[in-house]
Amino acid sequence: MRRVLDRIRPAVRGLAPGYFALVMATGIIATGMAGEGRHVLAKVVVAVTIAAYCVLIVLTLWRVERYPHWVAEDLTDPGRGFGFLTFVAGTNVLAAHLAIMGYYHWTAGLVAAAGLAWLLLGYVVPSAAFLTRHAASPLTAANGTWFMWVVSSQSVAVAATSLEPHVGVGRQVIAVVAVLTWSVGVFLYGLAGILVVLREMLYDFQAEDLDPSYWIAMGASSITVLAGAGILDMSDTPIIDSMHDLVTGLTVMCWALSTWLIPALVGALWWRHVAHHIPLRYDAVLWSMIFPLGMYAVASMYLGDAEHLHFIRLIGEVELWVAFAAAIAVFVGLLHRIGTILLARPQES
Repeated sequence: MRRVLDRIRPAVRGLAPGYFALVMATGIIATGMAGEGRHVLAKVVVAVTIAAYCVLIVLTLWRVERYPHWVAEDLTDPGRGFGFLTFVAGTNVLAAHLAIMGYYHWTAGLVAAAGLAWLLLGYVVPSAAFLTRHAASPLTAANGTWFMWVVSSQSVAVAATSLEPHVGVGRQVIAVVAVLTWSVGVFLYGLAGILVVLREMLYDFQAEDLDPSYWIAMGASSITVLAGAGILDMSDTPIIDSMHDLVTGLTVMCWALSTWLIPALVGALWWRHVAHHIPLRYDAVLWSMIFPLGMYAVASMYLGDAEHLHFIRLIGEVELWVAFAAAIAVFVGLLHRIGTILLARPQES
C-alpha cells in the first residue's frame, strides 16, 4: 500500500485544477442519454461520474492538505486558476442529473454546496489572476479556461431550474437565483470573450497555445442555452415573466453562436495537430473539449423540444453520440495514464 501511495503522490501534487471537467463531461453525457431514453447507458455513465467526483474530491483535499504551495501557485496562475471553477460546474451538472433520477435531497445539497463555492471562487479566482503581481500582464496567459467563469455561473442556473419543480416552498427564491446567475453568465461571456481575443491579437500566439480548453467557449454558450431553456420552463413568477422575451431571444442567439463556433474549433484542431504536427496525447484538458460536445448536444435537444423544431433536436441527438465516442477515447487515455502512474517507479514527494 505504501508503494502505491508513493506512486500516486507526484500525480496528486501536480493534479490539474480543471480535472473536474471529467465530471462535467460524463455528467452531461449521462443527462443526454437519459433524454434519449437510453436509461441503462445513462446509469452506467452517471456511475462513472459519481465515482470520478468522489475520487477527485479526495485527491483535491489531499492536495490542499499536503501541497498547499502548489495549490496557491495554480490559483495565482492566470493560465490555470480558472480551472478551479470546474468544481462548481461539475457539482451542478451532477446535481441536475440526480434531479432527473429523483434524488431531490441530494440535488438540493449539491446545489447549495456549489452555490457557496461559486460565490467564493467566482470572486477569488479572477481576483487572484488579475491582482497578483506577475512578471507580465495576466492577459498574456488568457486562454479558453477563462470561459469557465461563464460556465460556473450558468451551471448554478441549470441546477436551480432542475430543482425548482420539486420544492414546495422557496420557488420564487430559486427563480431569482436562476435569473441572477444566468444574467451574470451572459455578461461574463462578453467579458471573457473580449479578454481572450485581446490576448490572441496583442501577444504572440502559437499552435501550442491553442489547446482544447478553447472549446469551453462553445460549451459556455451552449450551457447558456440550457440554462435559458430551464428558466423558460419554470413556474410563472414576476421575475420570470419580465425576463421571458429577453431570455428567449438570447437563448436562440447563443445556440446559433455555439453552432457557428464548431467548424472554427474543428479547424483549430486541424491547424494544431495536422498543420503543426503537435501530437495528440491524453491530458486532463481534453475533458474540457468533451464537455462542450455533450453540452451542445443536450442544449440542442432541449431547444428543439421547447421550440418544436425537430431538426434542431436531431442535430443534438447526432452530436450526443459524437460526444459519447470522444468521451470513450479520452477515458481510455485516462485509464492508460492511471496504469502508467501505478506502475511507475516511486518518486520522492
